[in-house]
Amino acid sequence: MLEVGLVGLVGSGKSTLFKALTGVDPSAGEYGKPHVGMASIPDERLPVVARIVGSGEATPATIRVTDPPGLSPAVLGELRQADALLAVTRAFGTDVDRARDEETLNLELVVADRDHVERRLERVRTQAKSGDPQVKQEVADLERVLAHLEQGSSLADYPDELPPELEPLTTKPLVRVVNGEGGVDLSLEAELADLPADEAAAFRDGPSALETAIGALFDQAGLLTFFTANEKEARAWTLKTGSSALDAAGSIHTDMARGFIRCEVIAYEDLVDAGSRAEAARRGVQRLEGKTYTVADGDLLNVRFNV
Repeated sequence: MLEVGLVGLVGSGKSTLFKALTGVDPSAGEYGKPHVGMASIPDERLPVVARIVGSGEATPATIRVTDPPGLSPAVLGELRQADALLAVTRAFGTDVDRARDEETLNLELVVADRDHVERRLERVRTQAKSGDPQVKQEVADLERVLAHLEQGSSLADYPDELPPELEPLTTKPLVRVVNGEGGVDLSLEAELADLPADEAAAFRDGPSALETAIGALFDQAGLLTFFTANEKEARAWTLKTGSSALDAAGSIHTDMARGFIRCEVIAYEDLVDAGSRAEAARRGVQRLEGKTYTVADGDLLNVRFNV
C-alpha cells in the first residue's frame, strides 16, 4: 500500500486536502497528533473488469494518507516512512506568492533532513568509539552529508550515494497541489467528499483535479495496478513496477506467496477484447506464469496456491 504524507505551510489548506482525499474531518482527531486516513485510487478499468467477470462489487486500491500537525523537524519525522509526499501551495487570498511559499516549504524539508542527519551522526559518533572501521566510515559519510545540507542544498542533489540508514524527506517523490486559482478548489473538493461519487462528479467538469494529482503521485512513486476478480469481488492492488507474480501474491496475502504454485494472467486489453475469461482462455491470451513473471500494469491475476 502506498504511504503518502501531506506537507504545506500554515493556511495552505493541507488539512482540507486531507479531508478531500479521505473524507475524514481532521478536526475530529486528537489535537497535536497526525491525522491518518485512507483514500481510494480512481481507476476507470476496475468497473470494466468487474462487469466482464460478473463481480458483485468493485474495490479500488487505496493509499494511506498522513497529515502531520505542522512543519517542525520532529513532526515531519512522522513522514520518513512515507513513499511519497503531496505538497500544498496556497493560491487564494491576499499576498499570494507561490514561488516564495514553495521555496519556504522546500527549506523546511531540508532543515528536517539536517536535523535527522545530525541526530544520526551524534549516535554513530558514540558508536565509533569502539573502533569499528565500518562505523567510522559511516561517521565520515554522514559528516559529508551534513556539510551538504548546511549549505542549504537538498539531499535530492547530493552527488554521492547516501548512507542506507538515512530516511530523507527531500529524496521522496513529491507532487505539488495548488490550492486555489489555477489549481484545485480544495474547499469544494472537501465538501464533495461527503457525497456519493456519482453525485460529486455532477459538480465537476471532467475528472477531479485530485485524481490527476493522485495519478501523478502514483507515477512518480513507480507503482502499477493489477487486478483480481471473481463472482464476489473485483479488486485493484498496487505494486512496485518491476515486481514479480510472487510479490503480487504476497501483497494480497502472505499465504498466497508461501504456497504459490502458478498464476493465470490476462492483460486488461485482452480481457476487454475477449469479453470474458472463458473466451480469453479459448483464444489463448490467458497465460500460465511462474513466480518470477514480471507483472504488467493492468494484468488480471488469478493466483493458484496451496498452503
